[in-house]
Amino acid sequence: AIDTIGFPFFTLCTPANLSDDAGLIELLTQNMAYFRSKPVNIPKITILLDHGYHPDTLKQALEKVYPQIMRKIKFERSPKPSKAEKAAAGQTGFVPVAARWVVERSNAWMERCKSLVKNFERTLSNATTQLNLCFVRLMLKRLAAAA
Repeated sequence: AIDTIGFPFFTLCTPANLSDDAGLIELLTQNMAYFRSKPVNIPKITILLDHGYHPDTLKQALEKVYPQIMRKIKFERSPKPSKAEKAAAGQTGFVPVAARWVVERSNAWMERCKSLVKNFERTLSNATTQLNLCFVRLMLKRLAAAA
């Protein structure tokens, strides 16, 4: 999960055979303390999903873990232009969606870390640590350049 800038908010590596919904449920469940500590009177955290996720399934599973979770977060599907909208705009084929490119850019940043290009790690915890180290390195480089 990344923030609007493209830096990690939460990280979790899962087996390849785990569905997107199950992976997100596991990620949010492991970080439920963060959501429990958030006051209810602030705006909800928006979690932008692509069309591979099922918001109703996510809500049901997360409410079993923390019944008040949906008072603090909301799921929103990323916009996907219809064929009619593409035709009206004179576009065909793939049309980039602005919000989704934040995620794709973060993936490209990760690919610069050679150890993350292929899965060299034996455990998921090591893979998660490598992912975190990659972003720590990136953030430190940006801080050093700004100083």
